[in-house]
Amino acid sequence: MWNNENSENSGNSGNGANGASTGNSGAIGAESAASAGSTGGGANGAGGEKAQSLFHSVTLDSEKCKGCINCIKRCPTQAIRVRNGKASIINERCIDCGECIRVCQNRAKLPIYDALGALARYKYTVALPAPALYGQFSHLDNIDIVLNALKSFGFDDVYEVAKAAEIVSDYTRSLMEEDRTLPRPLISSACPAVVRLIRVRFPELLAHLLPLNAPIEVAAKLALAGAQAAHPDLARRDIGIVFISPCAAKVTAIRNPVSLEKSEVDAVFAIKDIYPHLLGKMKDIAQLDEEDIPEILSAGRMGVSWCGSGGETAALLSENNLAADGIENVIKVLEELEDERLGELDFIELNACTAGCVGGVLTVENPYVAHTRIKKLRKFMPISLNHFTAEQRETLLWGKPVKSDSVMKLADDYAEALGKMQRLKEIVDSLPGLDCGSCGAPTCEALAEDVVRGAAKESDCIFKLRDYVQNLVSDMNKLEGYIPPPFRMPE
Repeated sequence: MWNNENSENSGNSGNGANGASTGNSGAIGAESAASAGSTGGGANGAGGEKAQSLFHSVTLDSEKCKGCINCIKRCPTQAIRVRNGKASIINERCIDCGECIRVCQNRAKLPIYDALGALARYKYTVALPAPALYGQFSHLDNIDIVLNALKSFGFDDVYEVAKAAEIVSDYTRSLMEEDRTLPRPLISSACPAVVRLIRVRFPELLAHLLPLNAPIEVAAKLALAGAQAAHPDLARRDIGIVFISPCAAKVTAIRNPVSLEKSEVDAVFAIKDIYPHLLGKMKDIAQLDEEDIPEILSAGRMGVSWCGSGGETAALLSENNLAADGIENVIKVLEELEDERLGELDFIELNACTAGCVGGVLTVENPYVAHTRIKKLRKFMPISLNHFTAEQRETLLWGKPVKSDSVMKLADDYAEALGKMQRLKEIVDSLPGLDCGSCGAPTCEALAEDVVRGAAKESDCIFKLRDYVQNLVSDMNKLEGYIPPPFRMPE
C-alpha cells in the first residue's frame, strides 16, 4: 500500500530538479501569517485586484542577497535589477513564477504563504489538496491514505482540487463544442503565472484565455457550499477553506484574483510544510486493512493528471492541442501564437513550472520523479468521476474580465512613447550587446530601457565606462607638458 522508505530523505531536499533547495523558507510563511494575517481572499482575506494590486507572493530578503546576477538572467519579464549591491524586484513586472527562488543560491528570494498554525483560527476546516501533493510520496498506491492523513492532521473535511479539475475539463469540452465564436486556439487559464505573463507581456492574447476559473477557485466555492450546507449553524468566518499549494503564484492569485471579486480560499499551506507532518500519519493509516481505510477519493484519472504537463489537454479527449511547460518554453509558444503561427490548434495548455504543477517551488520532490509517481497512481483509476452540471455554471465562469496590465509601455502619449522608443534604439546600438548583466540589468536592451525611463545611466555599462575612462586618460596625456601660450619660453 505505502511505506515511507526514502521519504524522510526527500523531506528536506528542496525541489531537486529546480536548483536551490527551498527547504528553509517556511519561516517566511510563519512571519507573513503573523504580520499580515491570512493570505486568502475569502472571509478573512482582503481580496480584490484594486485593494491588493501590489501584493506578491515572491519576496526578497536583502540581508541574504549577495548582489549576484543569477536571478536577473532567469526572470521572464525582466522584473529584477541589481542596484547598490542588492537585487530589487520591480513589482509591476513580477509574475510570481518563482524562477528567482529556484536559482538563488543564497536563498534570498522567498515565497509567502500561511503558517500551519492558521488552522486554529477556524471552527471547521476543509483541505483542498492540489493533486501534485500525491506525487511527493514514494511507494504510494492509494491516494486515500494521503486524504485520511490530512484529516488526522486536523482538517474536518477534504475536497480534492482534482475533483474540480474534472468539472472544469467537462465544461471546457462542452464550451469548445458549443461556442465556435471563441478564438482559437484557447489558452488554459489554470496557471496564474501564465495568466499574469499574458497580461504583462502578451496583452494581445488575452482574448484567447479560456474564460473559466482555475480548479482551485472552483473547488473552494464548492467546498464552501458543502460545508455551509452541512453546518448551517456556522458563520462564514468560522469556516476555513485551506489550499495546499505546490507554487507561490497560486498564493498571489488567491490574494489578488483577477477574474473574481474575491477568492473563497482563506489560507494557503505549502506542500513542503505539511509534507513531514503527513508522513507519520500515513504510516499509521497504511497499517490498517484495505477495507478499514475510509474512502474519500472522489476524482479519477483525468483530475489527478492535471498536476503534470499535458494532463489538462488529455482531459479534453481530442488531439488538436498543445502542452508546454517551463517558463522559457511557455514564452516561445506565446511568441509563436502572437505571430499567428499556431492558428490550426484548438487548445494550448501552458505551465510555468517544469513538468507542470509537480515542479512548483513549494514541493519537495524532483518534478520528474513526482510526475512518474502520478502516472503509476492513476494507472488503475477510473477515467473520471465528475461532470459539469448546469447549476455550476456561475461557479465556473469568470466573475469579471481579465484585463491587460500595460507596465511595458514607455509612455501613455503615443508621440512621447515613439520618441522614447527611438532613443532606446539609439542607446542599444551604442552598447556592446554582450548582455553580461554587469550593469545590474539582464540585457543591454533592458539597460537602455532603464536609461530612457530615467532609472539608470549609460555609464552604468562597464564597457562604456571603460571607454570614457580611456578617453579621459588620453586627454590627460595630451595635457601633460602643455604650457599655455602666455607662459611659453621662446625657442
